[in-house]
Amino acid sequence: MTFSTFIQHCLTGISLGGAYALIAIGYTMVYGILRLINFAHGDIFMMAGYFVIFTMAVFPVYISLPISILATILLGILIERIAYRPLRKAPRMSVMISAIGVSYLLQNLATYLFTALPQSYPDISFLKKIFTVGDISFSLVTVLTPILTLALVFALIELIHHSKIGMAMRAVSKDMETAQLMGIKVDKTITTTFVIGCFLAAVGSILYFTDRMTVYPYSGSLPGLKCFVAAVLGGIGSIPGAVVGGFVIGICETILVATGNSTFSDAFTFVLLILILLVKPTGLFGEKVTDKV
Repeated sequence: MTFSTFIQHCLTGISLGGAYALIAIGYTMVYGILRLINFAHGDIFMMAGYFVIFTMAVFPVYISLPISILATILLGILIERIAYRPLRKAPRMSVMISAIGVSYLLQNLATYLFTALPQSYPDISFLKKIFTVGDISFSLVTVLTPILTLALVFALIELIHHSKIGMAMRAVSKDMETAQLMGIKVDKTITTTFVIGCFLAAVGSILYFTDRMTVYPYSGSLPGLKCFVAAVLGGIGSIPGAVVGGFVIGICETILVATGNSTFSDAFTFVLLILILLVKPTGLFGEKVTDKV
């Protein structure tokens, strides 16, 4: 493998990792507040791809992309209101089963509405613009994805640490009942968390499908599971950890494909999950939880 080819694969891996990181943040934020693994998050990412397909058939790109992001956010709010909020005080297992049910519902709804055949993702021309530096060629989306990911993560961390809603989110994540007694609107805070997670999933969807060009009802399942692994790898509940986990999985997956081991690229992700749970169950940046007696 030549040096230019190596750099080319690294750029691809970093780009894929950036998209994974944006989706993984949604998992880690919802878990941080509700202690819920939102298994439907990957399918929300898939629905965002369909929203872009159908809005771009009607509107120009500068109108369709904001509409698609808004539709994804509204879908996330609807899911939270209908499937999760009524189970707020139910056992955790009930909420997890509800999340799995929502995931299958979205997959089957997409199959019913859009058929199981892969749909061509529209060509967003400015993202596909090709640049050449020496022997290395890359599209704008390849470079834009990690830059945009880091910018959004920085903005999110600033929001969490230096705003009233961010303070409320941190309080609810520590102790929901006490936060409610202190006057924090818990339902509003949780809805805001879903809004942020779905916004990032919609942006990640645009960046991800621009390079892959097809969407089908199950196209969110495997990326969603990989992003869940990324969140666990980094330490679920930790936003920087989710970002690092996303980049690690994206780069490793791309290297495996580049070296002719594409058959094992998906399996690697889940082997990594098993190893991290055996060696460091709290993840790279996760806090060790101690039970008080």
